[in-house]
Amino acid sequence: MPIVRDSIKDKSVSFLEELKFDTTLDKRIFRHGQTKISIEKKDCFSLLESLNNEIDVIVTDPAYSGMNNKLKLGKGRIVGKYERRGSSEGKWFGEFEDSVENYGRFLAACRDALKDSGHIYIMLDSFSLLSLGGLIREYFDVKNVIVWDKVNMGMGHYFRRKHEFIIFATNKNNRKIKHRSFPDVWRFKRIHNSVYPTQKPVEIFQAMIYASAENGFTVCDPFMGSGSSAVAAIKNKCNFIGGDIAEKAFSISSHRIASYLEMGGDILQKKSANIDGEKIFWE
Repeated sequence: MPIVRDSIKDKSVSFLEELKFDTTLDKRIFRHGQTKISIEKKDCFSLLESLNNEIDVIVTDPAYSGMNNKLKLGKGRIVGKYERRGSSEGKWFGEFEDSVENYGRFLAACRDALKDSGHIYIMLDSFSLLSLGGLIREYFDVKNVIVWDKVNMGMGHYFRRKHEFIIFATNKNNRKIKHRSFPDVWRFKRIHNSVYPTQKPVEIFQAMIYASAENGFTVCDPFMGSGSSAVAAIKNKCNFIGGDIAEKAFSISSHRIASYLEMGGDILQKKSANIDGEKIFWE
């Protein structure tokens, strides 16, 4: 069993030094009751193309390259410093080259991995929404553009950013969500001082999965990052298949999932991202 610290500082390298998992492994499987959580150190294409009509719901936040390549804020960029990109000193993670050709291949792989009744949620920033959002219609039936209101403002180029987008789409048979009372604006607090860059709150993925999945469904995230989607799948009693090309992501997710299953607490997100006094629609 890995060591679990009471608190985690914003020092990802120090944190990784405490992991007790064999980093030569490329796959880990966890069991939780009747559900199975499987994560792999794989790029999105290798993972998705190994699946064929097996997935009920895809929830994912690709590491787009577009905004980081186009926007420079002050002395740095959106995540970390450019000169430290890919090094152990910086917070950089592997980006997904979001050319039309590459993104089309990704969407086709998602479509083939999903069951005909499958749902997909793809997170996008403002740059990728404009440059790639329309391409999703060529592969899926787009139903909604959901706005994630992060409550607290972040960085900005002209106007400071306070939101991101989520495209929700269905595969071939237009299966319905649980019910039609869900709003298309979700208010969850952003994660500050995270161990992993761009870590998303579990509640974002919990909302997606709750709206689209039943107990025992299989959820996939081919860009699992810190494993927030895996924790959300466990909370929704779903099977989970996740992948990430980065060893840092694989190690952190392994530790987080194992600790959550063993201890019942989330070592990377100590506080709820819910807004006090607001109704949470999965309750």
